[in-house]
Amino acid sequence: MRLVPRWTLLSSGCAPLLLTGGWTIAALLEGPAYDPVTQTISVLAAYGAQGSWVMTGALLALGVCHLLTAWGLRSAALAGRVALGGGGVTALVVALLPAPSSGGSLRHGSVAAVGFALLAVWPLLAADRGGAAAPWALRPVASLAATALMCVGAAWFLIEMQHQGAAGVAERLVTSVQSLWPFVVVASCLRHSAKEEPAPPGA
Repeated sequence: MRLVPRWTLLSSGCAPLLLTGGWTIAALLEGPAYDPVTQTISVLAAYGAQGSWVMTGALLALGVCHLLTAWGLRSAALAGRVALGGGGVTALVVALLPAPSSGGSLRHGSVAAVGFALLAVWPLLAADRGGAAAPWALRPVASLAATALMCVGAAWFLIEMQHQGAAGVAERLVTSVQSLWPFVVVASCLRHSAKEEPAPPGA
């Protein structure tokens, strides 16, 4: 029996493509006034930004992808699936609560922080304690490593924000890892399932 349906490859694989494609196109529409090294993704989706419609659409699509992947990833522990789905919901809310054109937004920042946290801890919560019998990306060591990497990336982002440094680079790194990991988990589950399927008679 397949651990996850094959369509989860599409939902999980589209997530990083939509996110990176969204911020790339939105930045091009914004022009040289936007600095991707120091400015965050939220600036691209802010009120009045030239590419806000692109970035908002990418965030909405990202949220839907995470929700679909969480629904289909039946081999992961329920707590992890809930956290991944919660990360998808926060992406939808962030898109619907864009930051103002200048200054900060407590609502936007709070929802984004919750999303970061949920997507950072979901690998650990999704871990399968079955040892070698589990898909490698759901084993405790791999799950812990993924969560640790995301937490380090988030800490780097906060440090860069405090010092007005390369916040844009740090945010893109951590969000790229967070959007890619569901695909890695799905791929490992499908590969594990294929290995366990019995050979056809006469093979």
